[in-house]
Amino acid sequence: MKFSLSWLKQHLETTASADELAAKLTALGLEVEEIHDPAKDLAAFTIAEVVEAVQHPDADRLRVCRVMTSAGEMGVVCGAPNARAGIKVAFAAPGVTIPANGMVIKKAKIRGVDSAGMLCSASELGLSLGPDADKGIIELPADSPMGGSVASALGIDDPVFLVKLTPNRPDCTGVRGIARDLAAAGMGSLKPLDLSPVAASFASPIGVTLDFPPEAQQACPHFIGRLIRGVRNGESPAWLKRRLEQAGLRPISALVDITNYLTHDLGRPLHVFDVDKLSGTQITVRLARAGESMAALNGKTYELVEGMTVVADAAGPQALGGVIGAEGSGCQAQTTDVFLECAWFDPKRTARTGRALQIDSDARYRFERGVDPASVAWGAEVATRLILECCGGQASALVVAGASPKAPDALIYDPADCAAGSGVQIAPDEQHRLLEGLGFDVQPQAGGLFRVQPPSWRPDIDGSADVVEEVLRLHGFDAIPETFLPRQGLSAQGAVTPSWRRAERVRRALAARGLCEAVTWSMISRPAAMAVAGGQPVAEEMVLLNPITPDLAVMRGSILPGLIEGVSHNRMRGYPDTGLFEVGPVYDNPTLPGQKLVAGMVRSGSAVTRHWQAQSRQVDPFDVKADALAALQAAGCPTENLETEGLGAGPAYHPGQSGILKLGDRVLARFGAVHPRLLSAMDVSGSWVAAEVFLGLLPPAREGTARPALKVLPLQPVTRDFAFVVPDSVSAGALAKAARAADRRLIAGAEVFDIFTGPSLGEGMKSLAVAVTIQPIERTLTEQDMKELCARILAKVESDVGGRLRG
Repeated sequence: MKFSLSWLKQHLETTASADELAAKLTALGLEVEEIHDPAKDLAAFTIAEVVEAVQHPDADRLRVCRVMTSAGEMGVVCGAPNARAGIKVAFAAPGVTIPANGMVIKKAKIRGVDSAGMLCSASELGLSLGPDADKGIIELPADSPMGGSVASALGIDDPVFLVKLTPNRPDCTGVRGIARDLAAAGMGSLKPLDLSPVAASFASPIGVTLDFPPEAQQACPHFIGRLIRGVRNGESPAWLKRRLEQAGLRPISALVDITNYLTHDLGRPLHVFDVDKLSGTQITVRLARAGESMAALNGKTYELVEGMTVVADAAGPQALGGVIGAEGSGCQAQTTDVFLECAWFDPKRTARTGRALQIDSDARYRFERGVDPASVAWGAEVATRLILECCGGQASALVVAGASPKAPDALIYDPADCAAGSGVQIAPDEQHRLLEGLGFDVQPQAGGLFRVQPPSWRPDIDGSADVVEEVLRLHGFDAIPETFLPRQGLSAQGAVTPSWRRAERVRRALAARGLCEAVTWSMISRPAAMAVAGGQPVAEEMVLLNPITPDLAVMRGSILPGLIEGVSHNRMRGYPDTGLFEVGPVYDNPTLPGQKLVAGMVRSGSAVTRHWQAQSRQVDPFDVKADALAALQAAGCPTENLETEGLGAGPAYHPGQSGILKLGDRVLARFGAVHPRLLSAMDVSGSWVAAEVFLGLLPPAREGTARPALKVLPLQPVTRDFAFVVPDSVSAGALAKAARAADRRLIAGAEVFDIFTGPSLGEGMKSLAVAVTIQPIERTLTEQDMKELCARILAKVESDVGGRLRG
């Protein structure tokens, strides 16, 4: 919402400055985002007079001027063709910065002639003063005072406010509504508005009919029209054009400008039809029909949907109710007879129509918030009066269809609710005064209560709490005392929980492995949800009733689709080897226990970048297995006790290139190549691997941050290699676990480093080579100690996995 100080003062009698008004507006909840004051921007430029202008001796296009300024006479070299003696100009002294290019004016010699300043053009000052303004320097009015304000001489010394409105304040979509709030807050008095009826000269030959089915009567319950003959649709008056420009609008023609002006001035959208372009003598307000279309004033043609409100003649829709008019019946320079529309359209239906057709208009902005229903009657009179003043003509009698919607319900208000709800003691008489200043009808009742009737322009008032808010708003939110909540005698629970610390450690571990953290939507598309569920239909209880977009319609049962989309987004923008991770919730069902915390990670592309010292390769499941193990280790999981099974990790993973990590019977992580079905649903290709770590299934995180003391052993560790022949069904992890279990005190680790298969081993057998690290603790191990330990390793492997030492 943009308006100027002088525009505001058209409705508000006040002596307050622009800064004082802006501070009060923000305190009232009408946040002032910016005040643009041209007078401040041009304060460094002063009015001067050219005393003499002669040809430069060494330049055909330059003139040497003697300029009288407030500081005395100056010599200025100027290249403007209109530089001549006797004109008042905008003068920039040395040290002044030019707004258009940031140049700082300095004394200089130009072709051998001293120049001590600059005579400015409109473009150099960042002004738009008409098509011919940039052909030379600015020529100010002859009576402009020497040394005075350039902005004042140009008539642009009017601060412009930019106010951010909340959706619940439809009454402030017009300048008068903002003036009413300021007057109620003690910043002046609200000036009266002439709402008297305009005398009619004849009966309107055009009638209006409301044609809605019973269930859609509220689409447009009230419509008033009026025919105005003999208008002259020329250029608008200067004051009207200036108001529109201050609001950020482009003046078009008097008739159009008047409707735009009243939209911003009073929050009352209107429309005028060119009568000569209408078919028939009847206007019908109805719902759109299947197959109808309309060429709108914005130059676009829209296919209408049944249920949209249209204003139609015999030929079809001539306006979308509350949104935009049709191009075919719009007013042009040759228009002489117009039909004025002033109506009330349903906010919800208007909003749906605007969203469906993607039309943003000033009318839609106001109607979907709720235009004052009482303004239908007086809005037609105000608009008629302004049209007759600016364009002439004769007005017909009003054509009225329907009736004004029901006013907001009155409510019984207890003034004590203010103190109970806010802690601020405000006398009942003061509350009475504040509410009446906003237009509320307040009648005292028995027991000290008030009967409060909200005005027609405040549809947001529907309860006692809303009335309290209005009283506090005008009294001042900054007057609310600071009150600390009472302590309950219990120590406050720390905000940082063990689970939160665990999640943070997992994040740090994954980031250290080169993955970038992402925060993706908790919703995914229906095809992606079906893919991660193995092609099964999506449970309807997980489908959103009102999704942001069709691609975000289902609560995610897996964290992978969002990460895949994020990696794909980066690949398409030149980052092919991206890895992302996220720690967040997934949803098995809508209940609270159905929400689980998961750490997900996705890699794609090359695992090793191109380099002359290393051979490049694509990512594989072992890369994300290492990521998952790092996450589990950071979460405090005993990774040495984990078992790896390569039986397939579920429908989101390739069945032959995936596995799981188990602790006992509990699956803590899944990893592997992404299933082609999911890649197809996400419309991506290439090598993709992923992993999920189920943090909610881990044993409870232990409190305390103390680390165990570092234990450094003075004895050298020893490594022994073994090659075991085991059945094909035995995993490398199971063999390493069995080797470690032979002596948990002396054996520090066991890792499989080779695998061999062949006919010499026998059918269904394979050879796994494992390196066992032995760490002496109290003394150096003797040869006999080593023999006994190796024997225990062989026996344990044979008993646990059926392995024998390879000959």
